[in-house]
Amino acid sequence: MRCPRAWQGIGAVVSRLAGAFLRAILVALVVAMPALMLPGLGPDTKQITALIALFGALLTFFEYASVYPGLVEFRDAPPFNRIRFIALLASVFLLTTLMLNTSEPTTLSNFVEATGAAVARSIDLPYSPVRLLVLLLPPDSSAEHVSLVRTAAGLSYVISLTSLGYFVVILRTMGWPNSSGGFNVWVNLPTFDPTAGADVVARLRRDAMLNVALGFLLPFLVPVAVKTVASVFAPISFSSPLTLIWTITAWAYLPASLFMRGIAMGRVADMIKAQQQVGTRPKDLLARA
Repeated sequence: MRCPRAWQGIGAVVSRLAGAFLRAILVALVVAMPALMLPGLGPDTKQITALIALFGALLTFFEYASVYPGLVEFRDAPPFNRIRFIALLASVFLLTTLMLNTSEPTTLSNFVEATGAAVARSIDLPYSPVRLLVLLLPPDSSAEHVSLVRTAAGLSYVISLTSLGYFVVILRTMGWPNSSGGFNVWVNLPTFDPTAGADVVARLRRDAMLNVALGFLLPFLVPVAVKTVASVFAPISFSSPLTLIWTITAWAYLPASLFMRGIAMGRVADMIKAQQQVGTRPKDLLARA
């Protein structure tokens, strides 16, 4: 007869595997969503999308099924990755619905288009990220296509800003990451080596400031860089629905993700500094195993 501790160990393994499997399915659905919802895509496009979705699902499963750290940061510090995933899901779904409105309009797609257009007009200011992205389009683009790109950019950008604002609220109200239990740098920051260098706090704060700066500047710098490259090569027209969805999603999602990462690393640095000031060694934070 197994002892209760053995049953608890088996239950923990099963729970971890079930959670990893559920996350893998969700990641695969997000990747495959545009190909599943949009009509008129060729079989080659669907096959490539299926392969990418399978790769993303396998990577997610092995990351969350493993006890040891891999590539995913803040794996055991919810709801950091959950907020980022929901933002990605919302952006992909709304942009896919917006593209669906051009071929098979529905009540939902009309509502998304009307709401997105109103949001885009309110933030389409001179030198704003949305305006810079719209300026990437060729001069001969139709007014309908320009409006579509502007609406998609406005929707995705507002979703990213909302997710960032929600994360800041969680940080302030719930005391993240202390609210999720012990925080292990080795697991949650696998690419950061706390034993390299003299001052861990200074390195964390330096990386935090770098990520925040990149998160702030990327929405402005990427359109300028793409415009410079397009002046030499062919200009970007966003004529393909999948290209528009994933390009605009990445344009808005990556800066917000970097911003969140910088804020999170700054929070970890403050936690380590606080423990150093009270004269205790931050064992839970700097544990390697």
